[in-house]
Amino acid sequence: MCVNGVFRFRWGAMAVHILLADDHPLVRRGVRELLELQPGWKVVGEAATGREALEKAKCLKPDVAILDISMPELNGLEATREILKAAPKTEVLILSLYESERLVHQVLDAGASGYILKSDAEGTLVAAVEAVRRHQAFFTSEVASVVLQAYRKGGKSAAPAKYAQSALTPRERQIVQLLAEAKSNKEVAAALRISLHTVTTHRANIMRKLQIHSVSELVRYAIRNEIVGV
Repeated sequence: MCVNGVFRFRWGAMAVHILLADDHPLVRRGVRELLELQPGWKVVGEAATGREALEKAKCLKPDVAILDISMPELNGLEATREILKAAPKTEVLILSLYESERLVHQVLDAGASGYILKSDAEGTLVAAVEAVRRHQAFFTSEVASVVLQAYRKGGKSAAPAKYAQSALTPRERQIVQLLAEAKSNKEVAAALRISLHTVTTHRANIMRKLQIHSVSELVRYAIRNEIVGV
């Protein structure tokens, strides 16, 4: 049930309402404490999975959603896409342990406004939230360097063609994540609220598109493309 609309009235126009999603409670607690030191900033919701983040974003309509890129059920990239459909005025900031040209492209393609490394969060998170809430892009220095290098190379991704995520639809990427998390076809169908037949059809199409033939290969694909964490 959505009961948080009262905060926006209570805090007024200067409030910044933030949704925080990370599957590690200690990380969420540390980030929350850092954010709420800022006058008027309020973490109005927390989530431990990408799917939970999506449901809370639909309900809370936060100004900024801070998402860990590697979360169960729905990773940060897919959660970003779905959140921006459900709450188009929300700005998304991605947290990650890693930087790479391929990953930066994927984050930008998903529609996120910012990307910072967890190792830089203490020094840059406040500035990042301040930037994205003003509808400006923000990258930590290492990630900004990757973006600049990609621009100088003409924006070409370093991802091997065989593992290009663009071959998959958003729904197929969601199914890949759930299968890589050892969910059965029946569990995938229940999680996505689709029929078992639809899951089976998607699974066959995924295997064909990626030219892979086993679940173990699918897991390796998911790890290599940061669809699931390790």
